[in-house]
Amino acid sequence: MGMISIQNVSKYRGTNRVLNEVTLQFAQGELTALVGPSGGGKSTLLRCLNGLEEFSSGSIQIASHRLLPNGATPKAEILAVRKTVGMVFQQFHLFPHLSALENVKMGLVHVLGEKEEIATTKALSLLERVGLKHKADAKPEQLSGGQQQRVAIARALAVNPLAILFDEPTSALDPQMAKEVTAVIMELAKQGQTMVVVTHSPELARMANTLHVMVAGKIAFSGPPSEVPHEYIPKA
Repeated sequence: MGMISIQNVSKYRGTNRVLNEVTLQFAQGELTALVGPSGGGKSTLLRCLNGLEEFSSGSIQIASHRLLPNGATPKAEILAVRKTVGMVFQQFHLFPHLSALENVKMGLVHVLGEKEEIATTKALSLLERVGLKHKADAKPEQLSGGQQQRVAIARALAVNPLAILFDEPTSALDPQMAKEVTAVIMELAKQGQTMVVVTHSPELARMANTLHVMVAGKIAFSGPPSEVPHEYIPKA
């Protein structure tokens, strides 16, 4: 069993079946990419993994935590999952009135209960890890899109997650900024961070250990990038 195990997960929106009995395993220490045409269910599946969306049937196991369908998961279990799994969104979601340092510190102080001085030291270390220690005092409006996304990655790392989920982390960025963010994700992959990324980026798809192709709510193909049919690999 993988570190994240999805068993027969389906989801309906009205009569529309957006996930169709998806069964997947995501291995610890690997970068897994979800690719495929828009509307195929990739982001929906990702959001189900940390309780942002409910699903209609099946189950999701993340380490020792289990998510159940139709809102049956206890709130405490959902909160435990969110401490276990970090999330990086397409649109950064930084607090605009807080500095980069303060954005990263929030999880350390309010989720892990770290003391202010310890949280500051750890947050600065995380900003250094994504190449932004020199921007610690900058507000989001003073940062480029790529820099904001790197702060968001540092914030996700702050709670020492077992896995990080990325929802189109480079799609809102220009090519140079996307390259910066991709480089950070690549470095995390080298360090053995478990990651699942929804992407249309050919660079991120090719650097994944495993690609899962989603079409119309189903898994159409799974395998290493070298074995995935050419038509499923994202184009630049």
